Amino acid sequence: MLKFVKGPLESIEGVEIYPIISLLIFFIFFAALFFWVFTAKKEYIKKVSDLPLELDDNIEMDSILNDSRS
Repeated sequence: MLKFVKGPLESIEGVEIYPIISLLIFFIFFAALFFWVFTAKKEYIKKVSDLPLELDDNIEMDSILNDSRS
């Protein structure tokens, strides 16, 4: 299987730069994400982590209110 990929790529001039670029993009993305995680404000993290629970509570409260009005 590797010869099907390696063979045509050997004929392309300068193809060796693409794996280096993709590795750099991968590393830079995860380094930036790692930096953001450790510098994010704790209040923001807490607020965002509670969003799914608040949404469920609002939906339940809306359904309870709508049932009681009928």
